[in-house]
Amino acid sequence: MSVIVQISLDLTDLYEAIKTAEIAVMAGVDWLEAGTPLILAEGLRCVRELKATFPDRKVVADLKTMDAGYLETEMMAKAGADLTVVMSRAHDETVRGAVRAARDYGTQVMADIMLEPDLPAAAKRMEALGADYIIHHIGYDERHAKVGKSPLDELASVVGAVSIPVQAVGGLTLDQAALLPSLGAPLVVIGAPLVIDDQAFTPSTSADALESAIRTFVQRAKGLSPA
Repeated sequence: MSVIVQISLDLTDLYEAIKTAEIAVMAGVDWLEAGTPLILAEGLRCVRELKATFPDRKVVADLKTMDAGYLETEMMAKAGADLTVVMSRAHDETVRGAVRAARDYGTQVMADIMLEPDLPAAAKRMEALGADYIIHHIGYDERHAKVGKSPLDELASVVGAVSIPVQAVGGLTLDQAALLPSLGAPLVVIGAPLVIDDQAFTPSTSADALESAIRTFVQRAKGLSPA
């Protein structure tokens, strides 16, 4: 598949999220993620607003579903989400429910394999249950507790385990993230600390600087020459 660049809007204020998304869209970002902090702070209103404001961009709702797979996926889809996230450590029936709801509402499911003891096996299981994408994720707390831990560590084994696209996220540098497509992970996420302050969960730089940084990153990730 072609390279997709997604911005993770891990903010806690809807106005700031919309303004950041506007900058990202101008810079060429493809998908907009309503991050977990934003959904917790603003509810599914943030998904509705993102989709209404940017109807030509796919919206990812990162609620990290652990139970009630059908219901939560249905709610996010009705709010305008194109993709929803279910955790692989949920019960298999939760994943099946999320997939069933996605099929009913014309959306897709991303399965997050964070904290799985056997990441390739978890990725295979999620593919078998119907997930459309795998998220190989080192979480916020884990990467701050275990400095240096990276999704690059087991990326090759995860990519090799499945035939569906893989996204790797969590504490990567810009240089590392830009290389992900060449490593078999074409869904590239940018977020903290480039876009979102890693501690305050607020925009991390000025609008002009932010647009320039995102545009340069998008060009690098997609292998494009600077305009």
